Amino acid sequence: MKLIFLGPPGAGKGTLAARAVDILGVPHVSTGAIFRSAIADKSPLGLKVKAIIDAGKLVDDETTIALVKERFTQADVQKGYILDGFPRTVYQAEVLETFSAVEKVINFDIPDPDILERLGGRRVCRKCGHNFHIIFGKPSKEGICDHCGGEVYVRDDDSPQAIQKRLEVYRAQTLPLIGFYRQKGKILDVDARPAIDDVVDNFKRCLGI
Repeated sequence: MKLIFLGPPGAGKGTLAARAVDILGVPHVSTGAIFRSAIADKSPLGLKVKAIIDAGKLVDDETTIALVKERFTQADVQKGYILDGFPRTVYQAEVLETFSAVEKVINFDIPDPDILERLGGRRVCRKCGHNFHIIFGKPSKEGICDHCGGEVYVRDDDSPQAIQKRLEVYRAQTLPLIGFYRQKGKILDVDARPAIDDVVDNFKRCLGI
């Protein structure tokens, strides 16, 4: 099965993708992982991405598309995939259609107040990167990671102002994309507000599995 996951920051796409990989037996293909792998491999495209990121810029459409196309030549995606972080624009979606036929697009829907609560309460270990939450999963000792003893802090991009900005960017980029796929009859809307097990059940029900 060839799927795209869409959803705003805080919708839980990464957590859901990890569960969906086990359910469907297909790989989770994220642009972040593709970028990191290309940089680590020091491929020509990877070096280009590193230079762009080091300059504090966004990776351009053509470079992103080239990396995704390169990833799609690998054997593990031939029977299916969960694509996350690509496409981000209608242009990218149109190009994707030229080299892979997406079956369904899962739109994980969640209102802004719920996103602000989720992301605004997130805390991250500076040492090991483990995520905590002031409502859903506090560390046993405030400010100290249960796993490695590192400092637990608030990331800059989890401030209310930063979250609002990320949401504005997401809406501007993705609303046209949702319309693009809805017109093609490929969108499946899944409520991302409930607990993860309930969201997984809704996801499976939408796919008829």
